Formats: sequence, structure tokens, C-alpha cells
Amino acid sequence: MGITVTSTAFLAGQPIPVTYTGQADDISPDLSWKGVPAGVVSFAIICEDPDAPGGTWVHWTRWNIPGTSTGLARGVPLDASLPDGSTQGSTSAGTPGYHGPMPPRGTAHRYYFRVYALDIRLILSPSATRAQLDSAMPGHVLSQGELMGTYQRH
Repeated sequence: MGITVTSTAFLAGQPIPVTYTGQADDISPDLSWKGVPAGVVSFAIICEDPDAPGGTWVHWTRWNIPGTSTGLARGVPLDASLPDGSTQGSTSAGTPGYHGPMPPRGTAHRYYFRVYALDIRLILSPSATRAQLDSAMPGHVLSQGELMGTYQRH
């Protein structure tokens, strides 16, 4: 049994409202998680679009979210370093923070919000990429979960 990830913004497998996309306010949706194992020191989040034309597009990375956290409020600032001690790394656009869906017109894309429960705090530069985050986590993931939403540009 993994972590259950939910949002009040959209249901699993359902469309992400336009306010959370690059076509509107481009703010991060709230996320909540439960079913976390004992021993969690920190959480990491990755949001990505595997349907992007050039390959998987990373929309958000964040790590060192306190292990006592049960979720994130909507509208996280774009700063690399946040007041709770967590860090947001570089997206595929090369900037920190959440960058919402903005696929080419056509078919709907899938957006996976993955939450990882870790047994350590990660030592990574604020400009770290998804690949660097991925390489720092093996052996430290206690559990994980995901919430997938879709978005189609009209």
C-alpha cells in the first residue's frame, strides 16, 4: 500500500482546471497525502508530463518538505528556497517552482504529481534537475504515491 495523494482542485484521472495551467494563473494545486509510513524525514514531489512531444517534460520538483507535512497549500511561491526549509529545483523550462500544463493544441496530456516519502533530507543544489533528484533518492524512498490529472489545450 503506497501513499494516497489527493487534491481539492481535481480528481484522479480528471481534467486539471485551467487556473492551474500556463493558460491562466499558473498556480500550483493543493496536494494532500496520507498512508505515510513511520520514519519519514522528508518528502519530495515531482510533477511531469510524459506525453510532451520532445519527451517527458518536468513541471515541478520540490524536496526536503518536512516529514511531518500532510500536504501543500495551493499557490506555492516560485522561489527556489521556501520558508518550510524545502527547495524547488529546475523544471524543463530551466526555472524553479511550479509551471503548469501548457501542451500543444490537440490531445489531452497526462500530468503525474508524484510524492516520495524519504528517510533523509536530500543535499542538492537549488538548481538541481529532475535527473539529479532521481539520483539522490535511491535507497531512501520509504513509500510513494501519485495523483494523475489531464489537460487539453483548446
